[in-house]
Amino acid sequence: MIPQEDLDFEISFYERLIEQNPDFVNALIALGDAYTRKGRYRDGLEIDRRLARLRPDDPIVYYNLACSYSLLKMSEECLEALKKSIQLGYRDFKFMEKDPDLQFIRKDNRYKELISQYSSS
Repeated sequence: MIPQEDLDFEISFYERLIEQNPDFVNALIALGDAYTRKGRYRDGLEIDRRLARLRPDDPIVYYNLACSYSLLKMSEECLEALKKSIQLGYRDFKFMEKDPDLQFIRKDNRYKELISQYSSS
């Protein structure tokens, strides 16, 4: 586990990088991850939404967006982002089943239907 002060430093570092270059995708990815690890889920969601605008064809971006929605208990948005991720090519269904970020949405029958629809194809 990363000490809080290291995580705060990491967040501050990436925030400064993004101030200088708002579309720096790798810094945005790292910042979104750091926000999530810090429990700043709303901030992480905003970063993931930004990344989805910058990289509309990236299945990992949409998977992370789905995770943010799940952490915030936003079912509809989560399922929509997860479906888009799968449609764009995300196929690590085993990881989805154990990803703690998706714990909330896995309880939803629509999640099970979505996964069964795509995991068998």
